[in-house]
Amino acid sequence: MDLKIKHFVIFITIGLTFSCKQQIQNVASMEGNEIRLDTSIPQKDSINAYIKPYRDRVNHILDSTLAYAPKKITKVDGPYNTTAGNLLADIVFSEGAPIFKSRTGKNLDFVFLNHGGIRSIISQGKISARTAFEVMPFENTIVVVELSGKSVKKLLAYLLESGMAHPISGMQIVLNTDNTLASVKIQDKPFDENRHYFVATSDYLAAGGDSMIFFKEALSVTTIDYLIRNAMIDYFKRVDTVAPKVDYRFYKLTP
Repeated sequence: MDLKIKHFVIFITIGLTFSCKQQIQNVASMEGNEIRLDTSIPQKDSINAYIKPYRDRVNHILDSTLAYAPKKITKVDGPYNTTAGNLLADIVFSEGAPIFKSRTGKNLDFVFLNHGGIRSIISQGKISARTAFEVMPFENTIVVVELSGKSVKKLLAYLLESGMAHPISGMQIVLNTDNTLASVKIQDKPFDENRHYFVATSDYLAAGGDSMIFFKEALSVTTIDYLIRNAMIDYFKRVDTVAPKVDYRFYKLTP
């Protein structure tokens, strides 16, 4: 009797095993439709009521006044350096250098960014966190790249050939009337091709973005985990008035 029960149990188990085996399903066809998410979709009062406290809180944080600009700050008010470019480069230097120093024990030499990375003007009046998001909407972080003197020469050649006011800080470049280099100083000392320099830039440019392939020759790269946008916000919180000027960090000699 026990033997018959055992055989029955084995038979049932085998039957259940095969009956539960999943069959492979193949997709015969697939269709898709584009649904536009815009103002044509009617709003739902229940959803609006639910998200309103969060929206109001975010807008309050973004629009709270952090500093004041006595005049418009833009990236098109100078041929070789601009108010917006100088402000951004100086912020990256002032906010990034102490972090780099604390992590490596080394000093930052200069900052080099791209003109196209500045996406908005700063209007005259109050400056808020939203201002930083408008100027720098990307999630770019500050990185410090160690370059040889030869690579810095390529950086300078790129800057001259581009014909654009790329933001710089910690460096002074003077052109002759024929657009050749008259002098280059880094931290108020003449450029030395035989030494290495620590250059702060964005992670995008450090990876060779905007054809800045000289950054790929980096001897070392230090990521300080600091969004450029957050550096701007931290700077705005520390100061009362933001009034950058077109200056003599990059200029051309007159005849």
